[in-house]
Amino acid sequence: MHDRFGDIATYLVPAAAALAGLVLGLLARRAILPYLTRAAQRSAWKYDDVAVEALRSPLVLWFTLGGVYAAVELLRLPEKVDRALTQALLVVAIFSVTWALARFTARALRTGASEGALPSVSLIAHVAAAGIYVLGALVVLERLGISITPIVTALGVGGLAVALALQDTLANLFAGLRILAAGKLRQGDFVKLESGQEGYIQDISWAQTTLRQMPNNLVVVPNTKLATAITTNYHLPDLEQGVVVNVGVAHGSELARVERVTLEVARQVQAEVEGAVRAFEPLLRFQGFGPSSIDFVVILRAARYDVRGLLIHEFVKQLDARYAAEGITIPFPVRTVHLKQDPPKGA
Repeated sequence: MHDRFGDIATYLVPAAAALAGLVLGLLARRAILPYLTRAAQRSAWKYDDVAVEALRSPLVLWFTLGGVYAAVELLRLPEKVDRALTQALLVVAIFSVTWALARFTARALRTGASEGALPSVSLIAHVAAAGIYVLGALVVLERLGISITPIVTALGVGGLAVALALQDTLANLFAGLRILAAGKLRQGDFVKLESGQEGYIQDISWAQTTLRQMPNNLVVVPNTKLATAITTNYHLPDLEQGVVVNVGVAHGSELARVERVTLEVARQVQAEVEGAVRAFEPLLRFQGFGPSSIDFVVILRAARYDVRGLLIHEFVKQLDARYAAEGITIPFPVRTVHLKQDPPKGA
């Protein structure tokens, strides 16, 4: 009977140790992580929130691994079995740490992008996470006693074949990295391509860049096309936009009065329309004599690109009403056609 209880105790204590590790991990996630989350939320530094979130899943696994390791030590297994189990636990621990670092890096990059410190694109996050996973795999192989030099050599030879097979894919990848390194196209910028497509840059991934158009459509552009296209970025060098409105009045109009009335309307619109730059003084410049009108431009200023349409809308509406009240005429295009008649036969 004593031997039977001894055999049960031999396995019961290690099982209890393994179970204790799991329970402690669950308790830590339930008790410690909420405290760390509240402390991180009170902090002005945003990356501590990312670190706490990255620890949420691996924390239980680490405590469990500790309990299983203690159980293996208590079992006093044969040396080969003990070494194999210890090695397996170490491999799992390295992969879990790699997983946590990859999660933290990807989330930290996205957090930095949301604060404007880094470009917010999934390409950077994916490349960084992939690099961490590769380093973790190399560390595991090194711990298992497997030489990584032949593997690196084989990867180099195989990489050449893969590069030839995936030439277009790699071209898009490196084009995306080149776009990010230049810093001229960023997430959230409003751009217009030479092919006519325009919209806000939603993301730059490993293969393509996604533009969200004003009607809420998505345009997918390969990175190689974007890298070689002539692109207008309406958010650089800053968000403010000059808004040019073409106007024409009838020949014979009193131009001094036209200028005064037009600038009064422009100042009123600049002061009232939401999104207009309040401190900007509108400009008016006569450009020449057209076929049926004296042409000029009025220059307003919007705080960002998506306000341009509203600013032009209000200006045209109010200017038309004011011209009608002041008796200033915006002429219709006039074209005089002279018809040449042939002389009568026999004349």
